[in-house]
Amino acid sequence: MEITTLVFDEGGKHNTDAALQIAKQRALELGIQQVVVASSHGYTAKRAHEMLMPEGIQVIAVTICHGFESKGWAMPAGTKAELRDMGIVVHSGTHALGSAWGAAYTARYGGPSLTEIVRDTFYRFCQGMKVAVECVLMAADAGLLDMEQEVISLGGSGDGADTAIVCKPAYPRTFHDLEIREVLA
Repeated sequence: MEITTLVFDEGGKHNTDAALQIAKQRALELGIQQVVVASSHGYTAKRAHEMLMPEGIQVIAVTICHGFESKGWAMPAGTKAELRDMGIVVHSGTHALGSAWGAAYTARYGGPSLTEIVRDTFYRFCQGMKVAVECVLMAADAGLLDMEQEVISLGGSGDGADTAIVCKPAYPRTFHDLEIREVLA
């Protein structure tokens, strides 16, 4: 089997359409009906909706948890409502690879938690890889995925999407069952 992997010179929002296009192409080839996208303010979710929903592919937008509202990173309620009205599933939850209780112990006592070590390992690829994996875990934990089916997940470095993976989903508590089967971007 031969697949195409896009490699961008730099991460960022300007890669979103190309990442979504290769995700759409591969979803259609593999019969994947569920795509998870990281979306803090709605841009990536809306672009995914425009490209994927006409093909019958469900878009699941995973947003940053409300613990980051003070930084301006959390999705406003009005944007969530707008996305839901479009047919996009929206989930906000604790980061599976970062902002949970382990971060509180690191802040107080120093030294990384196991979760932070795993997170930093994914960062060796790029921020988008960490985000794409994290969003699959979060969507699974929220009961939003068909766990018997493959999923494509997109993450990014700041705004937009620059990373796309095909994977067998898993829950955070069954993390070792997660399989990244293809890196698309």
